[in-house]
Amino acid sequence: MERRRRLATGALLVEVARADGIIGTEERQVMQTALETTLGLSREDAFALLEEAEKHSRQATSLFELTQELDRALLAEEKAAIVELLWRVAFADARKDPHEEQRVRQIAGLLHVPHADFIEAKIRGRAHGEGGRGPA
Repeated sequence: MERRRRLATGALLVEVARADGIIGTEERQVMQTALETTLGLSREDAFALLEEAEKHSRQATSLFELTQELDRALLAEEKAAIVELLWRVAFADARKDPHEEQRVRQIAGLLHVPHADFIEAKIRGRAHGEGGRGPA
């Protein structure tokens, strides 16, 4: 995935994390790990990308700005994989905040992820997000 798409993906993760007004330690860790494993980045590169993504997220004027290139460039399964990562962030603190859920829904809509794929991504993201800590 080219640099702009990586940055956009990171910024979307940040958008979900900050939807409730607080980026918690658990959310930050999930974002870091997602960037490392999904994008194949080193710990240092993922950390740097996450810092840049936070700035990019704050400067963006809309979610459309963050999603338009991803929507055009990615395959349906790649978009669903991003939505799963968003759900992982939303469930990172073992609870589902309504603001975070709404943000994931908005992003999935802008990425044109079909509802069935959205639900499957939510189920996978929740299972991963619970991480054995109990119900979300």
